[in-house]
Amino acid sequence: MQTAFVIIAIFVILLLSVVKVIREYERAVVFRFGRVLAAKGPGLIGIIPIVDRYLRVSLRVVVLDVEKQDVITRDNVSVAVNAVVYFRVVDPVKAVLSVEDYFFATSQLAQTTLNLQIQQILDQHTEPWGIKVTQVEVKHIDLPQEMQRAMAKQAEAERERRAKIIAADAEFQASAKLAEGAKILDQTPTALQLRYLQTLAEIAVENNSTTIFPIPIDFLDSFRKKKD
Repeated sequence: MQTAFVIIAIFVILLLSVVKVIREYERAVVFRFGRVLAAKGPGLIGIIPIVDRYLRVSLRVVVLDVEKQDVITRDNVSVAVNAVVYFRVVDPVKAVLSVEDYFFATSQLAQTTLNLQIQQILDQHTEPWGIKVTQVEVKHIDLPQEMQRAMAKQAEAERERRAKIIAADAEFQASAKLAEGAKILDQTPTALQLRYLQTLAEIAVENNSTTIFPIPIDFLDSFRKKKD
């Protein structure tokens, strides 16, 4: 009985050492006597004990936070930029053979090439490693205090310019409407009288201390006729 138990235990141990489970998002780079065979997986793969060695490589997208870096813009302005790099392994064999630590190498390369063409530069240099940079996003930009004050003054001047243009346009439209109303009142004396009465009604509101002395509209017409 004990012998059967020992045989079963040895068989299970050998089975576990031979059969490996590789997840869907992983690949196993297998080495036989130190020479690479291929990237296997996902699912069950067979490994020869003692002869084979394997390394698991994840194919999922890695999010890398690039530390704040000082860069110079085209206008010779020094700014501090903080970015995020997204990359993933597309060739597990190259990622294992070409660079000792692809994650550390990509992070260091991202920090030393942080600029507007960072994705193109990273793609160019990480392609031999089997790494694909999928996206680069600038997370934060620190501008110098002098640049912030200059931009604030420029924005304030722009707001003042727009406000003056809007006010001037409003004055122009109001003057055009007043000129149009004056023409209508001049052509229709009755309209002028109605407007006069409406003005009196607006002034003579309840609890108003203003004293109103109405002037007949005909009296005004007499002055207008004498002028003509």
